[in-house]
Amino acid sequence: MRKLLTIAITAVWALVAAPITILSSAYAAEIIPYTPPPTYQIPDLPEVDYGLGGNFYLRGSVAGALWQASDGNYCGCIATFSSPGYGYSVGVGFGYETGDGLRADITVDYFGIRGLTTATDYTVNLRSGIILANAYYDFNLGEYGAAKGGLGVYVGAGIGLGKNWSEINNPGGAQIAWGRSVEGAAALMAGVSYDMGNMVAEFGYRGIYMNKVMSQPPIAANTYIINNNLIHEARATLRYRLN
Repeated sequence: MRKLLTIAITAVWALVAAPITILSSAYAAEIIPYTPPPTYQIPDLPEVDYGLGGNFYLRGSVAGALWQASDGNYCGCIATFSSPGYGYSVGVGFGYETGDGLRADITVDYFGIRGLTTATDYTVNLRSGIILANAYYDFNLGEYGAAKGGLGVYVGAGIGLGKNWSEINNPGGAQIAWGRSVEGAAALMAGVSYDMGNMVAEFGYRGIYMNKVMSQPPIAANTYIINNNLIHEARATLRYRLN
């Protein structure tokens, strides 16, 4: 009897344990081993430069000009001027801007001005080539910082030389004297600008001072000196950045 009971219990256990073993083996076969993800190292990024670097530029200008002088001396006679002369100028230049508001350039301008008139109706005409070394500071009025775009204002100063050809005409318009001279020149500038990226448009004032316009070397028959010459310009300029 005991043997029969033992056989029966063994058979029942075999029937119960077999499905559990099969299910355990099948579940184990479906488990995918865990593999940790690869690790990545983030490269060091360079610091962002929020400033605008330097740029070389070309420039071209046109202007209306007005010429004034304090007085003149012709063959020993003192003359005063009752009305200014009027004319124009055209110029080109090459320069460099630092990107933080400072810039400098070399400009060459040609002037043609006529009709500086004395109280006795003698007139003086002037043709002049002026070369100047200039320095400026740009004040940006927008939100992007100096030289980065938008509306701005500028101030500047220059120094150089003027090579002048001038003539004096009598009240009838006939030439009675002429001469050439090379004189020192100085300039002050101020105006507004609009930065369009590669191009910058400017409109402003430039005043050029020359101590003398004269016949040089002096010719005894027609020696003259015109003192304290000031040329006022309303000037439009376009600058093109090269890089």
